[in-house]
Amino acid sequence: MLARAKPEYAIPEVCRNFVNGQWVNSSVRLPVINPVDEQVLTEIAEADAGLVDDAVGSARRTFEKGTWSKLGLEERQKVLFRIADLIDEHADELAWLESMNIGSPLSQCRGRHVPRAAYNFRFFAEYISQSRSDAYTQLDNYLSVVTREPVGVAALIGPWNAPIALTSMKIAAALAFGNCCVVKPSEISPLTALRMVDLIRESGVPDGVVNLVNGSGAVTGAALASHPDIDVLSFTGGTATGRAIMSAAGQNLTPVTLELGGKSANIIFDDADFERALDGALISIFSNNGQQCLAGSRILVQEGIAERFIDAFVQRTRNLRIGDPLLPETEVGPLATKQHLDRVHSFVDTLEADGCKLLIGGNPCAGFEKGFYYEPTAVLAPDNKAVVCQEEIFGPFAAFQIFKTPQQAWDIANDSKFGLLGYVWTSNYATAMAAHEHVKSGVLCINSPIIRELRAPFGGYKESGVGRESGAACEAFYSELKTTAFLTGDVPLRKLGAGEA
Repeated sequence: MLARAKPEYAIPEVCRNFVNGQWVNSSVRLPVINPVDEQVLTEIAEADAGLVDDAVGSARRTFEKGTWSKLGLEERQKVLFRIADLIDEHADELAWLESMNIGSPLSQCRGRHVPRAAYNFRFFAEYISQSRSDAYTQLDNYLSVVTREPVGVAALIGPWNAPIALTSMKIAAALAFGNCCVVKPSEISPLTALRMVDLIRESGVPDGVVNLVNGSGAVTGAALASHPDIDVLSFTGGTATGRAIMSAAGQNLTPVTLELGGKSANIIFDDADFERALDGALISIFSNNGQQCLAGSRILVQEGIAERFIDAFVQRTRNLRIGDPLLPETEVGPLATKQHLDRVHSFVDTLEADGCKLLIGGNPCAGFEKGFYYEPTAVLAPDNKAVVCQEEIFGPFAAFQIFKTPQQAWDIANDSKFGLLGYVWTSNYATAMAAHEHVKSGVLCINSPIIRELRAPFGGYKESGVGRESGAACEAFYSELKTTAFLTGDVPLRKLGAGEA
């Protein structure tokens, strides 16, 4: 086993709640486990329904007071840019905290997740300066002007697998359009959200604008999702939890956006650039230890290159460097929790009944005294009915299928309850255009691993979610449209009750 990298930054003994500019404790504590050594990394002070109500109340009062919602756009921009700068200044610390918390390799946290968080704030700071309103003059003697106002209080529930990148997206968007918010990070990975709140306060965001509550989904999440004074709710996480949140929010007619699960098809045609497609397939399934909704977990290979491609994939998988996520050479670290490791491993039990062939992996890693390490795994499935081709495993677990024709590839890709992402590798323009037409997913990447263009909508079909996130989509979600009609000419009015015929 590789030697543990030396810790560099402090981790709080207790992750408290942040309400109206104050750190607030609670009597109920939940442990946060280090996925590398299985020791208690920290504890969270769980917010009950009363504390959640305090946080929502703080956000509501601050919103109505107008200290942020009425702040001039240029002043708001300056603060958002300042948050981005502070994230950059503390990037090493934030990446270290993220890696310690979720087990993702430090190189990936520092190279992708933290820079993305800073970019989220910069993007929305720039976006709001380009927003425009409509005016209509087609109706004689009237000018109708359409403007946007902040919607109010946003509940923002972040995921455990990439907390800083994905939770910061929600915070940046909500703040950009003048809202106040209550943030709930996952109880599994609270550290970077906690530190980010510190940086947000340092940037000059007024007290009460950003509030944070820690706790389990059953207690804190349920109280937040069902709170009657929440105006909008954004959630990223699992589909089952998304259903529960949507149901709770629906009791109050609270609008929601849900970014949920995926079982994305990664389709590789005979004419693809072999090496790029191989690199892309490995990146799509093994980045972030496979714990990503964007994973290209169903790898569909055309029969002409199938044997060669699968052999090369297995060899590269065998060479992956597994170990302490803080070490620079590590490519795959531990899974986030013991419960999740057991879930990932449980899919091996389905292989024999479904006629799947285990190509590599399929066990917790040997050679580690502690830690939730799981072997990067690949199987060959006879068809798309196999459990490993239908269920989101959310780990370093790829399922191969072989196809003959493009139509067969589209049929397999679309035979899923999910529809978040699709990947296609081909050198044929007509095939790429056919993929664009036939693959039913919210995002489709041609000859590339995932690229997140914040100007374009991101979200999924079917059980992969509700709504979209992007500049324009977030503007629509986090603001209300108002139409104001101005009389500009002499329009006679009826004189009701004046006795005229």
